[in-house]
Amino acid sequence: MSERHALTRRIRRWLVFFMVCLVLSGLTAFPLVTELRWAEDLLSASASPVPEHLPGLMEWITRVREGLDTVDRDQPFMLYGTDWLAFAHLVIAVAFYGPYRDPVRNIWVIEFGMIACAGIIPLALICGPIRDIPFWWSVIDMSFGVFGVIPLLIVRRMIKRLEGLEQAAPEPLPAAV
Repeated sequence: MSERHALTRRIRRWLVFFMVCLVLSGLTAFPLVTELRWAEDLLSASASPVPEHLPGLMEWITRVREGLDTVDRDQPFMLYGTDWLAFAHLVIAVAFYGPYRDPVRNIWVIEFGMIACAGIIPLALICGPIRDIPFWWSVIDMSFGVFGVIPLLIVRRMIKRLEGLEQAAPEPLPAAV
């Protein structure tokens, strides 16, 4: 197997990993009310150390669950916003099929994703306090941008290497699956 082919395979594996993470993240936005009920039940179970050792987390989960229950009961149309959040994750995941097929030509999608990851930080820092989100939760939100950019940085570096190989000795890309 050529170095170019091996590099393309590694790029595609990283992209599949990233797309799967986006899809899973998106899918979890649909059943928020149920998920928060389960999370609260799990965290408040008798065997859980959370109420004793992390009371702030327990209070926050309860507050969010109560808020979602109220919205679900009184204004269910508001949850339509989280449906769009889920949809956005799914659509963004589909966009990464472009670099999967032709990494060098579609490196801009990787760079777009990196910009989006960076944008999470100011969003959390600005909107978190406006929406009365505890700072520690904003840090958790910001971690999605920090951890999300890591595979994209790795993929971008590999694509740049692939681009160099293509310029040195052009050969057709292996077929996308």
